[in-house]
Amino acid sequence: MTDRFARAALVALLATLGFTVPAPASAATSTATAATSCYGGAVTVHYGEVRDFGPYVTTSRCTDINMRMTGGDAEFGWACVQFARAGACNYWTKIGRSWTTIATDVLNGTRFTVPNGVDLEGSSATFQIAF
Repeated sequence: MTDRFARAALVALLATLGFTVPAPASAATSTATAATSCYGGAVTVHYGEVRDFGPYVTTSRCTDINMRMTGGDAEFGWACVQFARAGACNYWTKIGRSWTTIATDVLNGTRFTVPNGVDLEGSSATFQIAF
């Protein structure tokens, strides 16, 4: 009996007995799982409570630093990432109600803060940061 015939016979026997073989996970499922675990570790912060959000240290949950607005009366916010070693902001990014990447390909264990602002002084905003 050849290996191929033996495998086919085993699969037929298992199918007859009611066993099924799970399908491999799709790329979409893997991507969704990665995004869920990244965003699942997000911290919630409120504009106006502190000058800069943080300090934080990046984790293995995300390869990027992501941010979104989840509440308040502001139309949008502004944020940048200030890495401890660099001392200056990377670039200012407009933050809306959906997840926005504010820094890409950040190494695990990197210390950073997030200077921020809103569209109109006096507005309120609640944000989430995932890293």
